[in-house]
Amino acid sequence: SHHAERLLNDKDSRYIVIDEFIGFLISVFYLPQTYGYIIAAFFLFRFFDILKPFPIRKIGLILSGGKGIMADDIVAALYTNLILQIWKLIY
Repeated sequence: SHHAERLLNDKDSRYIVIDEFIGFLISVFYLPQTYGYIIAAFFLFRFFDILKPFPIRKIGLILSGGKGIMADDIVAALYTNLILQIWKLIY
């Protein structure tokens, strides 16, 4: 995403989706592959990716370029996966 950012001259361009793709894969990692979990993972990941609660926003600001773009989505995905893993254990 660093190279695409430079090529498009746009930070976190909407045309670069590799960060969302990787983030979603992490969100559903080691979860039951059912419609319920997939839909919940999608919406939770988008929630964290858009609102960027602490420390997601901070990580995106600390790391520059493509690393920051990827890192904030990875942390959002880890939040999502953790919540759904806990949900899986409880229910």
